[in-house]
Formats: sequence, structure tokens, C-alpha cells
Amino acid sequence: MIETITGVKSKQIQRRRTSLQKFFSKIATKASSILLEKGWLYYIIAFLLARAVILSVVSPFTIAFLATIWFMQREKAAKTMLAMIAGGISLSISQGVYIGLSMLSFLFLAGLFKRIQKLQFFIPFLVLAAIVVARICIYSFSGKLTSYEWMLLSIEGVLGMLLVLIFMQSVPLLSPKRYKPALKNEEIVCMIILIASILTGMIGWQIYGASVEQIFSRYFVLVLAYIGGAAIGSTVGVVAGLILSLANVVNIYQMGLLAFSGLLGGLLKEGKKAGVAVGLLAGTFLISIYSGSGEVATSFAESIAAAALFMLTPSNWFHKIAKYIPGTDENADEQEQYLQKVRNLTAKRVEQFSDVFAALSKSFMTAESAVTEESEARRETDYFLSRVTEKTCQTCFMKERCWQKQFDTTYTLMEQIKDDLVANQQPNRHTFKEFASHCVKSKKVLSKMAEEVSYLENNRKLKQQVQESKRLVAEQLQGVSEVMDDFASEILKEREHHEKQEMQIIHALQHMGLELEKLDIFRLEKGNVDIEMSLSFYAYHGEGPKLIAPALSDILNEMIVVKYEEISPFPNGYSFLKFGSAKEFVVQTGIANAAKGGGFVSGDSYTTMELGEGKYAMAISDGMGNGSRANEESEETLRLLQQILQTGIPEKVAIKSINSILSLRTTDEMFATLDLAMINLHNAHVRFLKIGSAPSYVKRGDSVIKIEASNLPMGIIREFDVDIVNEQLHSGDVLIMMSDGIFEGPKHVENSDIWIKRKIRELKTDDPQEIADLLLEEVVRTQSGAIEDDMTVLVAKIDKHIPRWSAIEIPC
Repeated sequence: MIETITGVKSKQIQRRRTSLQKFFSKIATKASSILLEKGWLYYIIAFLLARAVILSVVSPFTIAFLATIWFMQREKAAKTMLAMIAGGISLSISQGVYIGLSMLSFLFLAGLFKRIQKLQFFIPFLVLAAIVVARICIYSFSGKLTSYEWMLLSIEGVLGMLLVLIFMQSVPLLSPKRYKPALKNEEIVCMIILIASILTGMIGWQIYGASVEQIFSRYFVLVLAYIGGAAIGSTVGVVAGLILSLANVVNIYQMGLLAFSGLLGGLLKEGKKAGVAVGLLAGTFLISIYSGSGEVATSFAESIAAAALFMLTPSNWFHKIAKYIPGTDENADEQEQYLQKVRNLTAKRVEQFSDVFAALSKSFMTAESAVTEESEARRETDYFLSRVTEKTCQTCFMKERCWQKQFDTTYTLMEQIKDDLVANQQPNRHTFKEFASHCVKSKKVLSKMAEEVSYLENNRKLKQQVQESKRLVAEQLQGVSEVMDDFASEILKEREHHEKQEMQIIHALQHMGLELEKLDIFRLEKGNVDIEMSLSFYAYHGEGPKLIAPALSDILNEMIVVKYEEISPFPNGYSFLKFGSAKEFVVQTGIANAAKGGGFVSGDSYTTMELGEGKYAMAISDGMGNGSRANEESEETLRLLQQILQTGIPEKVAIKSINSILSLRTTDEMFATLDLAMINLHNAHVRFLKIGSAPSYVKRGDSVIKIEASNLPMGIIREFDVDIVNEQLHSGDVLIMMSDGIFEGPKHVENSDIWIKRKIRELKTDDPQEIADLLLEEVVRTQSGAIEDDMTVLVAKIDKHIPRWSAIEIPC
């Protein structure tokens, strides 16, 4: 019964507290609308700053705030000045007079220099001049202008200049519309100084013996300690306490109280609002006892009042402010949302570019397919006959009979003759006899038609080249579109949550007795796993590859290896380990080459490259001829190939692009062969693209498989079809690629293909480098030691990747 009554009472108390918070939240929202949107907040600040005085007579806040408002929001300057005069008079007549004189001086100087460029750099000096003029006038009337007054005047002027720079960073933060995702530390400190300066204007106000400035200073310490933690809370306490102690030396111990309370409140922020409030009360009690102040009760009452205000402050206010404080969860979420917007915008823009390139590619294809062969042939015939008749029939007296009365007959006969001439044949005898009986100038017409055929052939070749260029451009644009579309998809990929695998990994590490500090799972895609973790080791003995990687392989059903590790040199220090997918197959390569005549510069070039996503490329290019010119051709071909393939463009489009570049870039004859093998290390599937190159061979046990394709070398013609040969490799296979200097090297044999296969089959080694050296040596021996052409052999052995450490069983 007692428990039931207690539960009911607690619910009633909670309900009342919630309704009270909602009531204060409504009032606060309405007050915020009036203060921010209508500008009353600036006028209240101006009123309080006009009352702020430090060191008994120094008041630099007013004119500095006016200068900031005059520069940033000039439409509010007039009402701000009225609020300042009212604030100054509420403190004393002399303060009101000083504020009036300093404002008049500033307005006069500002009007005098209003046309100067970069005015913001001169405003601090205008403030200094206005303060000096106003103080000199007041001291002159009072008859006191000693060295002490000169010192105070200098201090006030310098402080005024500094406060202008501070207010220019803090006043814009009062705007209801903020677009910056976070505040800088300098802006936070400037805002704290502005708040402390405003609190100085409340000195002298009391409620039942409690100082208003102390209540609000402790309230702001609580708010910022709750939001930003111990660092921000103690900083606010130090700055606010220092400025308040300058205004009233009695408050000197308040600086320690506010700083210590902010520190304790920040440390206890995990206890929510109640924890931060307890920190303030504890700090107040300890500092008051330590300082020996006789007003412990008053100070405690001020802290209780501040804590009450803090508890009644709506929680959504704290969330709004926390968005702009670096290091808070709200700020991190805001930054993440901002980055997400930027990422989405970037991806959308990339997708738009992809659509543009796809549309351009489609337009080229459409333009080409829109014209049918039949209509093109008809249009070509019409143009051809018009050219012929312009030079023959236009001056003939029989024109009307041929082209008006007998148009179909004339057109058909001339079209048949044109077709025969285009086919490099003499006109059909029957057709020409019929045409001669029909046309009175048949021999002249036939002669002109023979002349026009050469122009027709040239036009056809030109059109064909244009069509080929359009087709090539369309394919290239489509390839770029696909790459950009894939890139947009990659941008939109977010870090996924993998709770199940995360719990399995944590359980496995705990079972192995490893202390995990942090675990980040970025990707778990097959073949593209990306996991990072920080662990503590007393002494590292290779637990990453020996224990953790096998355990991850067992959990994810995929071979995982250590990609990177950074081990702490100290016992129990935290070490960083990065894990990723291991490739199912590995490639070992061997290369042997020789230049013609034993020279140093070979016309053959070769390369091997990792393209990412489990792709491995091997390529040989043979420039036409020998020497530096051939070397330049082959090197350029492979350089272009590598750069284009690394962008993600498909191999077929890349090769066509290179061919186009080589065929169009110069009028000189620069041709090169290309032998490319793209190996997928996840499944050992290989794609061969051979452009004018020698055959390749795959040695699988005692059998030898030949891979060949027929294409002209690159750069000879602008448009050609790339034959792609696919082959499935197995673990232990040896892939042998060679230039024509090796394949055509044995001059004494009738069939070099059979000879090469026999030599490969007879090899007793499977080491790639030894195979390459032995084949090159065999070919050189057939030439009696002479090297009659550039020779290159590129050998790769494909093996199943076997990890050094196997998976261990993890108990469920």
C-alpha cells in the first residue's frame, strides 16, 4: 500500500515537473521570438553594457558594442544608442554624459571616414579615438587630468579596440539564422567574454540579498559545463569570474568558485542535469569554506537559484546550443548530416554528369542509325547524278525529253552505269547500248560520270571515317558515363551497421583473452572486407595474423589477412590493426628481355599492375621497328593503357581509345602491338586482348594451351573490333606471354608454334623467372647467339593463396 502511494506521488511530481517545463518552454519560445527576430536582445545587451564598469571608472564596452552594431546592422544603431544612454543614466549622470560624448565622437569620425576602403580594419582606431576624445572632455571639465587618469584613459582605449574585435566575432552568433555547422574555439571564447561583460552590467541588482550577476554567471557555467564538459565549463568560469572581479574586487574569490564549479559540473555531466547541479553546489560549498567568507549562506542560495533555473531550462535548448560546440555528440551528428548532404549533392551532380555523357553517347549512336543504308544510297545517287547532269545535260537541247518526259528511264539507266563504274567495271554492254540510243551525248556523259566516281569514292571514305569517329566517341562517352555512375554509387555507400558480426567478433576476441578498445566494421562485401580495431597487448607476438585474422576468416567465411598494423612500443599500449580480404589467388611473375643486337634500348615494353578490386594486369607492347623510336611507341601505349584502366573504364573501350589517340595524334607512321591479360584474382578468370601481338600460352601440367586473336597493330586504322579471348585458369597454371621476337625467333623450324609448345612442355621448372630466362636463352641459341629482333617474355604463375595460419574453432 505504501509503495503504491509512493509510486502515485512520484508520478504526480513527474507530471507536474513535465507540465512546468512545457510552460517554461512555451514562454521561452515566445520570448526568443521577440528578442531575436525583433532585435530586442541587442537593445537589452546595449542597456546592460552601458552599466558595465571595471576598475571603478573604465567603461570600454559601450562604444565597442555600438561600433560593432553600426558596422554589421546599421538599421539597429539608433535604437541601440537610445538603450545605451538609458543604461548609462540608470547607473549615474556622469556615465550617461560619457556615453553620449563617446557616441557623438564615434559617429562624427565614422561619417568622416565612411568612404574609406576596408573600413573594418579602421573601426578599432575610431573607437580608440572616440574614447580618448570623450574622456579628455570629461576630465577637462572636472579639472582632473593627472598621470593616473592618462593611464586609465590608455587602458580604456586599448580595451575598447580589443573588444571591437571580440564583439565582431561574438555578435553575429546572436543571429537566429546560423549556417555554420560548428563554432571555432575562438568564437566560443569571444561569446563567453560578451556574456561576462553583460553580467557586469547587472552588478548592484539583488533579489532578497542574492546578487543577480552571481546567479546568472553560475547559471551560464552550468549550461556550458553540461553541454561542453569540464574544459568548457572551467573556461567559462575563469573568464566570467575574472571580468566580474575587475568590476567588483569583492568578487575576486568568485573566479575560483566559478572555475571549480564548472570543472566539477563538467566531470559530473554523465549524471545529467542533477549531476551538473550537484557539481555547482559542491564547488560553492568548498570554495566558500576555503575562502573564509562570512556569506556562505548567501552564496549557497545564489547557487541554488542558478541550479533551479538550470533544471527548468528546456532540454531542446541544450541540444540546439550543443550543435555548435565542437566535441559534443550533437555537433558530431550535425557534422555527419552536413557531410551527408555534401555527399548526396556530389553524388547527384556526378550522376547528372553521367546522364549527360550517356545522352551524348546515345545522340551519336542515334544520329548514326537514323540514316538507313537505302536512304543514304538514294541520296548519294541523287547527288552524283546532279553533279553529272550539271556539266552535261543542262546545255543539251534534248534535256526536256530526257528529264521531264522520260525521267524514270533516264534515271534508271544512269544509275546502272554509275553502279558499274563504282564497282571498277566497264558499263554493261546492253545497258550502255540502250543508254546510247536514249542519250545523244552518251559518250560525254559516260566520261563525266567516270570523273565523278573518284570524288564519290573520296566522299564515301570521308563519311566512313566520320561515322567511325562518331562510333568511337559514343563508346568512349558511354564508358565515361559508366565510370561516373559507379563513382556516384561509391559516394553514396555509407558505413553499414553489422551488429551480428560485431558481436561475434567481440565474443571471439574475449574468448582469446584479448582486450578490445575499439572495433570499426566498414565493409563486409565478399572480396572487399574492411575492418579496423584497436587492442591492448602486453607484449605483441603476432596475434594479428596468427589469431585474429584466422578467427575473422572463420566468422566471415572468407579469407582475411592483416593489411596494416601499428604496434605500440609500450606494454599494455593500444595497437592499431587493419584487416581486409585476401585474394583467392596470387600471381608470381618473371620477366626476361633483350634488345636487338644486344643493345640497351628495346622496342618492346612491358608492365604488370594492380588495378584494385582483385584485378591484375599484364601487358607487352612491341613498337614497330627497333631502337628509341619503337621504344617510344610501346612505352606510350602502355602508359596510356595504365592511366585509362586505373580510372575503371572497361578494357575494350580503353584499347579503342588508345588506338584512336595513336592514329590521330601524328601524321608519322607510329604503330604498336598490344598483348594484354586481365586476371581476376578472386576466381582466376583471365581475359586476353591481343592487338597484332604474338600468341600466348598456358602450361597446365603436361598440356599447353594456345591463346591467339587476329587484330591489326594499334594506330594503323581508326576503327577495329577488339577480339576478347576468355580462359579459366587453375591453381598451378603458368601463363606465358611473348613478343614476336620470341615467337618468330627460331628461323630453322618450319612451324614455330609447335616448337614453342614443345619447349614449354619440356620445361622442368615452374618458377616464372627461370621459365622466362630459359625460353629467351633457347631462342637466342637458335640464332647462334645473335639477337635479330627485340625479345620479351613475361611469365606468370597462378597459385591458390594458402594462409600461413589457419582458422581456429570458436565455441558458440
